[in-house]
Amino acid sequence: MLKKIISGGQTGVDRGALDAALSQGLLCGGWVPANRRAEDGPIPPRYPVRALVRGGYLVRNRLNVQDSDATLIITDGALSGGTARSVEFARRLGRPFLVLQITRCLQDADLLIKLCQWLKVYDVQVLNVAGPRESRKPGIYQLTRQFLVQLIKRSQDPCPLDQPYEGTPHNAL
Repeated sequence: MLKKIISGGQTGVDRGALDAALSQGLLCGGWVPANRRAEDGPIPPRYPVRALVRGGYLVRNRLNVQDSDATLIITDGALSGGTARSVEFARRLGRPFLVLQITRCLQDADLLIKLCQWLKVYDVQVLNVAGPRESRKPGIYQLTRQFLVQLIKRSQDPCPLDQPYEGTPHNAL
């Protein structure tokens, strides 16, 4: 059962994930760059994240992948920058990951069930969520937050496994 969401604290997907967890009473956290650096200034103190003593975005991405059971990449388009590197880290570390096109989430009612099945099959208790920052994909914060609130609620209920998860640990949805 999903117990915690972690992310790197950047604007966009990362903050959408943290705010979804906080709004649902789910534990959250994750590694963030030294000095709590983000594109909009220091990451606000309401987020219970751990700042690196030294290091930036890529170190943070690797540690969040390493400290999680799986990584969910939420994006809208092609992977680039740190988001693409998170996928590379997951592959290297042998961690399950899914790449989710957020616009598809809004069109596929069965996607929540598939994601719940994925969480259950891979016994994901700590989920790392990564994706583009808000300045690169305006509106992705709100879409991420809305979608993850639904996923958190759904993941707390028994997940139907009458249609077993047919994907691999490394899929794109």
